Amino acid sequence: MKILIISPTLKGIGGVAQHVRDLIKFLKENGHCVDVLSSENTPIIPIKKLRNPSFLISSFFKAKLMKNYDIVHAQHPIGALAMKNVSGKKILTIHGIYSQQIGMLHGKTSSTFSTKYERNAFEWADAVTAGSKEAFEYYSKLGSKVSFIPNAIDISSLPPGIDTRYEKQIIFAGRLSKEKGILTILKMADELPDDINLLIIGNGPEKESVVEVTKNHANIHYLGYQPKEKTIPLIRGSKLLIQPSLAEGISATLLEAMACQTPVIATNIGGNVELFENNKTGILIEPENPAKLLREIVSILNNPIKLEQISESAFKQVQKYDWPNIGKKYLSLYEKLLHS
Repeated sequence: MKILIISPTLKGIGGVAQHVRDLIKFLKENGHCVDVLSSENTPIIPIKKLRNPSFLISSFFKAKLMKNYDIVHAQHPIGALAMKNVSGKKILTIHGIYSQQIGMLHGKTSSTFSTKYERNAFEWADAVTAGSKEAFEYYSKLGSKVSFIPNAIDISSLPPGIDTRYEKQIIFAGRLSKEKGILTILKMADELPDDINLLIIGNGPEKESVVEVTKNHANIHYLGYQPKEKTIPLIRGSKLLIQPSLAEGISATLLEAMACQTPVIATNIGGNVELFENNKTGILIEPENPAKLLREIVSILNNPIKLEQISESAFKQVQKYDWPNIGKKYLSLYEKLLHS
C-alpha cells in the first residue's frame, strides 16, 4: 500500500510524535510505502500558540500537491484539513478527547471552536480511530465509523540500561504543563522526605516553576529534556514513575514504565483506568491531590513486596499494547477500507 501519514509533529517527545514514529516504522517493516506530512517538512510559525494553527494552514495547501495514495492517515484533528485535500481512503486517529484538552489549556471559547472543528474533521474521514476507550465512547456518539485501536509502544526497541542515581529514586517524565499534573507534583514536592529523590525530565510552559522549586529542595532534580536513550534507563532505574495528569489518553510514558517494570502512580482519569487496576498493575489516585500523591509515594516505597508485585503484573499487562499486536489492527482497518 501507498500510505500518507499526516501529523503536526514527528520529532517531539510527546505521545503523538512517538506513536507516529512507531507506526511509520511498523508499516515500512511490513513492506508498505510511507510518506509523511508534518511540521518538520512543512513551514510553520515556531511560536507556542501558533505552531498548530500554522501547520493546519500550510499543510492544507501542501496537501493539494500530494496525489495517488491508497490510505491517508491523519494523526490528530489538526491534520484533518490536509487529509481532506488528498485522494485516498481517509482515516483520522484521535489521541484523547481533543475539544476537552483544548478547553483545559485555552478556555471555553477555544473549546467551543475546537468542538465544531472536530465534528467537521469527523465527517471528512472514512474511518476514525480512538486510542482510548474513553475517547472511543465519546466519539462514537458522533457516528458509527469509530474504531477502538489503543496506543502502543515498541517494547523490543526500548533502549537498554539502568540509570539509578539515588537509593529512593522516583521520576516524572513528560511535558511540563498543567494537564500533565506537574503543578500537583510541585506542591507535593514541598513535603517530600529528604531521602526520596525526584527526577523531573521534560520541557514545557511550567519549566520556570520547576526550576524555582529545585532551588529550595536538594532532593528535586530537574534534568531538562532528555532523549529516549537517556530517559528509558532513568525510568528503569527508578522505584516509581509518577504522572498525576488531569487529562490523559493511553500514555506512551506509562506504557514505557510498565515495560521497564517500574511501578506507576497515576490519576484515575481517561486512559489510565484502562491501563491500571488499582493496587494490582498500578496505583490510581484522584487528580489535583498532592497530599494523596505524597502518601502513596511514601507508602509504596516502604513496601518492596508490593512494588515487585505491581511491576510484574504491569509487565504482563503491557504486552497487549506492543506494536506487533496493535499494528495488525491498523493494517486490518486499511484493508477493510480499501475493499469497501
